[in-house]
Amino acid sequence: MTFGFIEGFRVEVLDPRFHRIVPGSARMERLWTGARWSEGPAWFPAHQTLVWSDIPNDRMLRYDALTGQVGTFRQPARNSNGNTVDRQGRLVTCEHGGRQVTRTEHDGSVTVLASHYQGKRLNSPNDVVVKSDGSIWFTDPDYGILTDYEGDKAQSEIGRCNVYRIDPQSGEIAIVADDFVKPNGLAFSPDESALYIADTGASHDPQNGPRHIRKFAVTGDGAKLGASSVFATCTNGLFDGFRFDVEGRLWSSAADGIHIYDPDGTQIGKVLVPEVVANLCFGGPKRNRLFICGTTSLYALMTHTNGVG
Repeated sequence: MTFGFIEGFRVEVLDPRFHRIVPGSARMERLWTGARWSEGPAWFPAHQTLVWSDIPNDRMLRYDALTGQVGTFRQPARNSNGNTVDRQGRLVTCEHGGRQVTRTEHDGSVTVLASHYQGKRLNSPNDVVVKSDGSIWFTDPDYGILTDYEGDKAQSEIGRCNVYRIDPQSGEIAIVADDFVKPNGLAFSPDESALYIADTGASHDPQNGPRHIRKFAVTGDGAKLGASSVFATCTNGLFDGFRFDVEGRLWSSAADGIHIYDPDGTQIGKVLVPEVVANLCFGGPKRNRLFICGTTSLYALMTHTNGVG
């Protein structure tokens, strides 16, 4: 496996609006390879590093953008999956093996933020986002307890797969959505008026299971979700993790790479990646470098836009 710029890098332009966001001279780079299932990239601007998960290998990896070096950030990592950075620059992590959401403090200690709901263990928290008010929203499908591959096989104590919110003051955990088959990636729109959540139920029911992203109105002083509608349905594989740029375009993982949607729901283009993509995030000093977690590798692409911080 070679590193550096990938020969034959391609995009698919589905709408002229796509030309404004990916430079014609852009080339994809493979920064590192050697994972079993890469997931959960999170960018730390203070020290120009990216942390991501290698779920089956039970480790978290760290890429240093200044040196290009990759090393182990944490192992064992309780089969960590989704990661994000809160407003204080701390790492927030969903753990399949731990069946919990944790925060890594600046001194390296780990605080458990959520592990149970009404006395019952969570399934296997999957992806997480922090709102500007400090509240933490996360999805809890059962992927980490279905087999021993991404966690530890077990029965669900809750009996369903929900989306939760952790209150920033009280730490109370509340269900904000309970009508998903397998809730997965999630992200707020740039103005936080809407929350977008992927449902990957087709992973275990290819014929009838959902493979879409739903858009929810944020209500109740920003603490609840209102009416929803299907924003986009995946045309190749499943949507998993996704992010927004500052102009409200949604960049989502898919089986053939990254699918990009205009705020009006139009798919305007694709960035083709040589592996199934699980997640992505914007980073770099200007947040205009797209980091992509392919199955075994970490990729990067410079763009004409900037990710939401």
